[in-house]
Amino acid sequence: MSGQREQFRSRLGFILAAAGSAVGIGNLVGFPVNAAKSGGAAFLLVYAAFVLFICLPVMIAEMSLGRHTQRNPLGAYNSVSHNSGVWRIGGWLAIITPFMIAVFYQVLTVWLLAYFIGALSGNLDAMAQPQYFGEFINSNTVFVYLVVLTILIGFILNSGVQKGIERLAKVLMPTLFVMLLLLTAFVLTLPNALIGVKYYLVPDLAKISPEVISNALAQAFFSLSLGMGILITYGSYVSKRESISGGAKMVALVDTSVAFFAGLLILPAIFVFNPATDTGELTTSSVSLVFTFLPKIFLSLQDVFGYTGANLFASAFFLLVFFAALTSQVSILQVPISAFQDELGYSRLKSVWSLGACAALLVIACTVSFGMVAFFTNFISYGGADKSFFDVVIDVFYDTILPLNGFIVCLFVMYRWKTANWNQELTEGDAAFVGSWTQKYVNFSVKTFIPVVLFLVFINTVCIKFFGFSLTDYL
Repeated sequence: MSGQREQFRSRLGFILAAAGSAVGIGNLVGFPVNAAKSGGAAFLLVYAAFVLFICLPVMIAEMSLGRHTQRNPLGAYNSVSHNSGVWRIGGWLAIITPFMIAVFYQVLTVWLLAYFIGALSGNLDAMAQPQYFGEFINSNTVFVYLVVLTILIGFILNSGVQKGIERLAKVLMPTLFVMLLLLTAFVLTLPNALIGVKYYLVPDLAKISPEVISNALAQAFFSLSLGMGILITYGSYVSKRESISGGAKMVALVDTSVAFFAGLLILPAIFVFNPATDTGELTTSSVSLVFTFLPKIFLSLQDVFGYTGANLFASAFFLLVFFAALTSQVSILQVPISAFQDELGYSRLKSVWSLGACAALLVIACTVSFGMVAFFTNFISYGGADKSFFDVVIDVFYDTILPLNGFIVCLFVMYRWKTANWNQELTEGDAAFVGSWTQKYVNFSVKTFIPVVLFLVFINTVCIKFFGFSLTDYL
């Protein structure tokens, strides 16, 4: 790519943009769903431990690699390894993974946009009906929203890092936080909310199982955008005057705070409107919790606020989640766009158009995977179950590949880039890093147990998803 590389204008801009890439459907939908089905407070406890002791060091590694090379993930691996064939695999995985994640993420974001518009137009009573979600995702209307969303994302991406991504994050992220806090505060004032608060904040250690541990690590990795090449790419736009470790800590704090309050919103709300909820029933929770259960919760608010008020409340929530999804989607797509610019010398506009052309057919294939087209709905069978094309994309690039990519990053930083070179990069903009507890822990963990944990999670996930058994079955 010709010319000087763009940079974030400020540390705040970088933190909000990186947080915007991390905060998304994973935090506001995935985290509450996983917390609900994995023991509430037990899941929260394990999740927090993974963020602090596993994810933060990997985040620092990815950001520092990006800033050092000033390149996209493929360029970063090639630059440090001098185009070594072995390490190029890691670079390609870090480009392909976010591209494929963006494919299924686009579908989910379309649903959120449609539900926001539906609630805003006063259609909450229909949205609360059991059949509404299934009928919507198999209707032609979904393609209208897909076109609108694609144009919006393309416009933001074409605006660049400073005028597009950073400006978007500075507006949407604070708005998202405020909306989340207000919604959470309101729910906590309602009768029976404390039942959900207790389930969410008072841990039952007996509920910590190998499955809960696996779910917590997978959730933490996805929520923080690790293994997707996003933080390598965003690190390449960070000034040498900024502290990488300090920025990573702030991003992790913001991301975890959003996930925490999302759980504090959703779980108490479940018990507010159904105090007799059996926690055992929550083990089957899925993403449909948002699209089928929450409209019913919002509709019940009409007894207090009237039907119009209930629609406005639902509109606020779905707008909140849509904002989060939009910032994440833009961040995810920035990774392959950066690769087009760096490796192929394309302009930003040409990169955006090329990426859109590459993704279009895959997005459509995912969109029609819920019954609209039989071929994509019953695409393949493995692990003892029939899978749609959408299921395959999620199983491979969301559940399986991320820990493998994290494993490769750890090995690459410590054994190819070398510890001394990595530490030298981390002292840029942060002289206090040398000799700090952060340096000691990050160096030790990335070189020893973190790669082992990530590799075991990867192998176990492959066994569960594709062969129908878990390594923990033999322990």
